[in-house]
Amino acid sequence: MRSSQVSAARRRAVIDALRRGAVPDSGLDLLATGLDRFEAALDAELDAVASGGSVFKAVRGEYGSGKTFFTRWLGERAKRRNFAVAEIQVSETETPLHRLETVYRRLTERLATASFPPSALRPVVDAWFYALEEDALAAGASEDDLPAEVDKLLTARLAEVSRHAPSFATALRGYRNALTTGDEATASAVLAWLGGQPHVAAAARRSAGVRGDLDHFGALGFLQGLLTVLRDSGHPGLLVVLDEVETLQRVRSDARDKALNALRQLIDEVHSGRFPGLYLLITGTPAFYDGRQGVQRLAPLAQRLATDFTTDPRFDNPRAVQVRLPGFTLESLTGLGGTIRDLYADGADAPDRVRELADDAYVADLARAVGGALGGKVGVAPRLFLKKLVGDVLDRIDQFPDFDPRVHYTLTVSDSELTEVERNLTADDVDLDL
Repeated sequence: MRSSQVSAARRRAVIDALRRGAVPDSGLDLLATGLDRFEAALDAELDAVASGGSVFKAVRGEYGSGKTFFTRWLGERAKRRNFAVAEIQVSETETPLHRLETVYRRLTERLATASFPPSALRPVVDAWFYALEEDALAAGASEDDLPAEVDKLLTARLAEVSRHAPSFATALRGYRNALTTGDEATASAVLAWLGGQPHVAAAARRSAGVRGDLDHFGALGFLQGLLTVLRDSGHPGLLVVLDEVETLQRVRSDARDKALNALRQLIDEVHSGRFPGLYLLITGTPAFYDGRQGVQRLAPLAQRLATDFTTDPRFDNPRAVQVRLPGFTLESLTGLGGTIRDLYADGADAPDRVRELADDAYVADLARAVGGALGGKVGVAPRLFLKKLVGDVLDRIDQFPDFDPRVHYTLTVSDSELTEVERNLTADDVDLDL
């Protein structure tokens, strides 16, 4: 899509995020340089999931190679197919991977659709009950018979789920009953319990006929239930992203081993067909996949993720269980900068001046300078480069008629504007201008 065809709202959202040094939440198709080689394979996998299949995918890349960008770009493609999407940051304290009940809870908290931002759990559940009502009426149910017929449909649709997690259907009934009687507080509490939240009031749990909190094994059954509800409410698939899985390398060895085994269990469950409509994707660094503190600690997991990366990256197989992101070169970073410059100019007050003063040669010089400020590590530079380009250069050109970046701007990189990972990657190579 050409930048001149982009709506003002999408353009503003992308530019504002880059100005903050963040990956935009949407509009990533406008910036997706170099990802076209993955499109056909990923679209085929999304189509397979929408048809009732399930997919597991692992993405590897060094810091700055664009893993978060890649996953959000894929999320946008999934939402265009009406998938639900959940992006989860794995961490030892907040979301330990070996406690799947916590992963499920984060999933429901981060659940989003094309129409609803996180958490979209309640709109999805409400849409499901509406769909059940429509199906019951279409089958000839009267208004008086509707509650009973909806309950029959609920039981039938969740029959397979109830074999593993009967409390999922029980909680949905409790939620609907609370709504019917106008008890909003109980309805909200029961839905929170359904989303895996702990410490739900005992009175609400009693009224719904459920007890205790969700555990590790129950979480898998609840995920099955959620997939069923999503499908019946018009969402043929769910993309779940487990981001920054490499953090497992830094946890205690016993917790790390449990987490790696939980990941192996998840992969096997996906491949067994237990989760029709699920696309599960993880991201990590090469050290996580290849090093002794990561995947290689658990031989069965290493076997499931084994992929040949010894050949020329040009011939990497996008259909493989594990794909690698090549990272940015000076050339690709410059190309991305030109794309952002054009996107910015199309919504600028002074578009001609923006294009003239931030021409391709200047964008290349800035990319080279940012890479140099980070010890020559261009692969670490994209976030900072785009932040500098938008906030320090393009904004000033657009607002000040006498500003010339070659005359009035000198790149400085302060320690405070680097992320912890960026500081660690560059600390040994460069004295930053503080």
